[in-house]
Amino acid sequence: MKKYILENFKTLIYALLIAIVIRSLFFQPFYIPSSSMEPNLLVGDRLFVSKYSYGYSRHSFPFSPKLTNKRFLITQPNRGEVIVFKTPADNRTDYIKRIIGLPGDTLQIIDGSLYLNEIEVKTKKISYINKINCGGLTYDVNAFEEFMPNGNKYIVTYRKESSMLNTDKYLVPKDHYFFMGDNRDCSKDSRFLTSVGYVHLRNLVGKAQIIFFSNDKKLGNLFQFWKWKKILRIERFFKKII
Repeated sequence: MKKYILENFKTLIYALLIAIVIRSLFFQPFYIPSSSMEPNLLVGDRLFVSKYSYGYSRHSFPFSPKLTNKRFLITQPNRGEVIVFKTPADNRTDYIKRIIGLPGDTLQIIDGSLYLNEIEVKTKKISYINKINCGGLTYDVNAFEEFMPNGNKYIVTYRKESSMLNTDKYLVPKDHYFFMGDNRDCSKDSRFLTSVGYVHLRNLVGKAQIIFFSNDKKLGNLFQFWKWKKILRIERFFKKII
């Protein structure tokens, strides 16, 4: 009996170590808790983030152990990618946003238009999205396809009564990045310098790659299997994140 318990304990330890290695070096699951990235990521989406995309730092590991402040095997991110990072405010909370500015870039919103390095970012208005969630409320919005200079494109929304029509000019420091949510008027991001601000290279956790599961909590919980047809967003399963 004692040998049986010991063998099972060893198996559990091995399984735990393997899980930690996979989570730290390869892929980690994340849950979307807010509407700041709508319409591209919805509350209830569960996704995989690749930990190797930009190299490794202490934030690649569980609990962010303070072993080093360096990053290893660095690959620079590209504008327009969706990235999970540790917010600079506490180096502990996970945020997911889209990278808009690289080190040395200038950014500014003028009359509701985004300018990157003094050049207006190209957009194309789309008509099939006219409402968006923000917390427990729904707002009328204008939706646009936004085009980064490197060719990456994605959808963003602005409330028709936007709260950020004009901003100061932002200058991204060395080894830092500027992030914004796709739900532009419902996102705490790098525009808010005191709470998020510029994000250091070492705070990057990984690149959001694919949605593997999604459910709408407002329609019920997963234990209510008789509601699965309404709750589960089957069309979002294994959807690539752009």
